[in-house]
Order: sequence, then structure tokens, then C-alpha cells
Amino acid sequence: MTHARGERSALCDLFDTLGPDAPTLCTGWSTYDLAAHLVLRERRIDANPGIALKPLAGYTASVQDGLKAKYPFPELVGLVRRPGGVYGLLPPLDEAVNTLEYFVHHEDVRRAQPSWEPRELPDDLERLLWRRLDMGAKLMLRRSPVGVILHRLGGGVAIGGAKDGVKVEVTGKASELLLFCFGRQEHARVDLTGDPDAVARLTHAPLGF
Repeated sequence: MTHARGERSALCDLFDTLGPDAPTLCTGWSTYDLAAHLVLRERRIDANPGIALKPLAGYTASVQDGLKAKYPFPELVGLVRRPGGVYGLLPPLDEAVNTLEYFVHHEDVRRAQPSWEPRELPDDLERLLWRRLDMGAKLMLRRSPVGVILHRLGGGVAIGGAKDGVKVEVTGKASELLLFCFGRQEHARVDLTGDPDAVARLTHAPLGF
């Protein structure tokens, strides 16, 4: 099983356990909302642009609400379990595109629940997450008001954020650094070193794609 399929399956198992009304780290979204988002992303290409473009967000939100109205939560989760659209036809594309998507959203659900603890991930998944982060750090940190130096435990450095001014060093496992750079700063298990004001500004910055 690929990592994308593994994270997808584990997230759907968690959906089944928690039900439709559990919180997530996606602001304002329950597990029902997140499941609808994932179905929309793969099966309603017409509504995808509004995920990133605010002028089109209203249409995307209406499609997402329509999916919730059409499908009971267990049926929606069933659709998430099976890669849809091009991802169902091209497994290598599913792995290339969806590993990060499903890892982050799996953690969005896990870490919104009480008494969560970080998972011990396979070494090859940690290495994959670091490669993706190393390639995408500048884009993910483009809105950071301060410079950022990412230190991966076990080796590896990536740089992003503001080019001038103070720098903040962020140290942790690749998986935790990825969550930090995806905008889940308050729920990522990392160590931050630098000027306290700069650290505070980075912690509350709108990071991610």
C-alpha cells in the first residue's frame, strides 16, 4: 500500500470512529465538512478553483454544502476511501499529489481531539515528507513576516520566509516541520529559537500553500 493510500485509509477509519460532528484543525470545519472537501477536491473539478481563489470560494462552499446534503456521512466517507477522478485512474499521481494532503488532514483530525500524541511514522515516510518540504519550503513560507531556517532532526536544512531581518530557527522531525509550514504551527511539536517577538509573529502567520 502506498503512503497516500495508507493515510487515506487511516483518516477514513478515524472518520468512522468519530462520526460527523467531531472537530478538526480546519477552522470552522467538522469531520463532515472535511470529508465533503476531500470528495469535492477529487470528484468536482469544477469547484476546485475556489479552494485557492477567494472570488470563487462561494461556489466551492455551495458545492461542498451540496455534497453534505446529498450524502449521509458514512456514504461520503466511503467516497473518500476510494481515490476519485484522475487519482483513481493513475495511482502514481495519487501518491505524488495526495500523500501530503491526506497526511496533513489525517493529523487535522487526530490533533483536534483531546489527549492526542504524535505518531511514530515509518522512516521512508519521514524522508518523503522532508523531500517534499525541502522543495516547497519557500512557497509554503512565502507569507512569513520573518526569515525561517528549518532544521530536520537527523540532518537537513531548508530556508524560507522573509529574506531580510531577523530569523527564527525551527527544529523537529520532518513530519512536524511540514505541519508547521502548512499553517498548523500551534499543533506542531517543534522547537523555535530566536527573538521572542519574531517567534510570536511566525507562530501566528498564515503559512502554507
